[in-house]
Amino acid sequence: MKYAKLRPESTPSVTAPLCVGLAGLGTVGAGVVALLDANASLIERRADRPIVVTAVSARDRGRDRGVDTARFAWVDDATELAHRDDVDVVVEMIGGSDGPALVLAKATLTAGKAFVTANKAMLAHHGLELAALAEARGTALKYEAAVAGGIPVIKGLREGAAANRLTRVYGILNGTCNYILSRMEAEKLSFDAVLADAQRLGFAEADPSFDVDGIDAAHKLSILAAIAFGARIDFASIAIEGIRAVAAVDIDHAATLGFRIKLVGLASEVDGALFQRVHPCLVPHAHPLAHVDGSLNAVVAEGDFVGRLFFSGRGAGAGPTASAVVADLIDVARGEVGPAFAMPTARLAALGVADTAEHVGRFYLRLTVADRPGVLAELTAALRDAGVSIESLIQRGTTVSDTAGGGGVYVVMVTHAVRQSAVAAALRHMAASDSAVAPPVMMHLLDF
Repeated sequence: MKYAKLRPESTPSVTAPLCVGLAGLGTVGAGVVALLDANASLIERRADRPIVVTAVSARDRGRDRGVDTARFAWVDDATELAHRDDVDVVVEMIGGSDGPALVLAKATLTAGKAFVTANKAMLAHHGLELAALAEARGTALKYEAAVAGGIPVIKGLREGAAANRLTRVYGILNGTCNYILSRMEAEKLSFDAVLADAQRLGFAEADPSFDVDGIDAAHKLSILAAIAFGARIDFASIAIEGIRAVAAVDIDHAATLGFRIKLVGLASEVDGALFQRVHPCLVPHAHPLAHVDGSLNAVVAEGDFVGRLFFSGRGAGAGPTASAVVADLIDVARGEVGPAFAMPTARLAALGVADTAEHVGRFYLRLTVADRPGVLAELTAALRDAGVSIESLIQRGTTVSDTAGGGGVYVVMVTHAVRQSAVAAALRHMAASDSAVAPPVMMHLLDF
């Protein structure tokens, strides 16, 4: 059997450059320019044509960004990039779910030009609309840099695992949270102390809410879930809990029990409904996620034929994010369009929302209670009445002070597998008791 060549030898190579309009010249935008300069020859060979920045939009033209920007045409309104004759593809590094970034995205795709972005918030809220617009105009919407920085997880799921039915996708999706938890464990420090230092060092924003409250991880999870399960993005249905309640004592107890605490985003399809949750989680030492430290990210996907896939690497920063952006530009230069979420938007399923309260699993409970006789019996009775059985229990004699000047002790329990709603009912009863010194803390165990 004979096969036609993909490119007959008589066909000349494409030599016209791919002209890039770059919106945003912050750390990552400057990193894109630096990478295109440093690896120009290699990138040209892989793309079969040069890739060059021709026009940019940024707020401060005089700022030193470490790269030569005098060679580019400058525009004050980023939307102009969508309409310039010397721009084939627009790269958006502005950020934000709405506003100028969304206006630019719509203008670019409407003009029939490819659009490359690292903006996970915009995709989480408007990704379906933008993907449909790209399909209607026959152009590309690319966003490898939006999830896990330089880790090629979008390509891995959308292309490499395309033949598999994925059962779940989960991972460590926020480097700031992972950095904070890793330092809390290694240095026996409080959350507040590590957060303040992370802000001083530039690892955390002045307002860290998007990171430490789990919103950033949830944006990324919604994108991964859409690809993994062929579903319409549903950011609004994600149950989100950040790491503010995680204390050094929890990390210490988790280590005693054979776990490490990580902020985990988890999505799966349950009986035609989409289960999505971001929460602090006790990860067993034997699981590869337990060994992802510092600001690294990691994503795990489990498929019916391929088994477990594990992606890990640097999830943020100029170099890794620029690497993902330029990888998308190479795809655009090759003429690779394809649906943004692995299948046409019309084929994406509108899945129902799985009730996270009905999730069955094991749970870590930390209770701070008055140090007096009978309290432990009260706690176990509340759990018994809610149908929750205890697998292990640790009671530390160390006295902790409450805000009223009294004292208490920590009681830590791990439950057997049980519905989350039952644990929540028991904790509500405990929190209302006059034996409670502080609100109870509950975390999930990663059992797969």
